[in-house]
Amino acid sequence: MLSHMRLRPVLTAFALVLGVLFAPGVGVLGGGAPQAHAATKLTHAEATARFSSSGVTWSSSGGCSNRNVATCTSFDQLNLATAQGAQTLKGATGCALNITGGTETGHASGTYSHWNGYKLDFAKSTCLTNYIHNVFTYIGVRGDGAPQYQAGSGNVYADEGNHWDVTFYNCGGC
Repeated sequence: MLSHMRLRPVLTAFALVLGVLFAPGVGVLGGGAPQAHAATKLTHAEATARFSSSGVTWSSSGGCSNRNVATCTSFDQLNLATAQGAQTLKGATGCALNITGGTETGHASGTYSHWNGYKLDFAKSTCLTNYIHNVFTYIGVRGDGAPQYQAGSGNVYADEGNHWDVTFYNCGGC
C-alpha cells in the first residue's frame, strides 16, 4: 500500500490530468471542432446599446426587430460573445459595419447558427472585404460554395455574395 506521503502527489497529478481532459473545449475529448457552451444571452435592447456605443449600425429589410419574422433583424437571444465579436471587429478594422442579419428566423439551422446567437450578417463594403482578405486566412469553400476566411481567434467569415456571414465562436480578443 502506498504511504500517505506518496499518495497525495499521485492523486493531485491524477486530478490535474482529469481536469485537462474534461475541461470544456480542451484535451483529447474536445475533438477538432469548437464545443458549444452555455452562453450569456442578450435582449435586442442590450445588443443594440452595445452596437450603438461602438459605432456598429444595423438595418432590416422589413424595418423591424421581431425574431419570428424573417425580414426583420433581431438580436434577441444573441450571445454576448457574438456582440462583443462585432465590437472587436469594428475596432480592429476601423470600417463602417452594418449588421443585416441577426437571430431572426429564416437562416440555416445548426448549433452555431443565427437562431442560436452565434452568427451575424454584415453588409459588404470594400473596407471590410479588404480587411478580411488581407488579415484572415483563407480556409476553403463551405458546402454551399461560400469562400471562408478564419481569424486568429477561430471565428469564421463566409462570403455569401452580397454580405459576410460571420460565425463568432468567441469575442475575437475583446
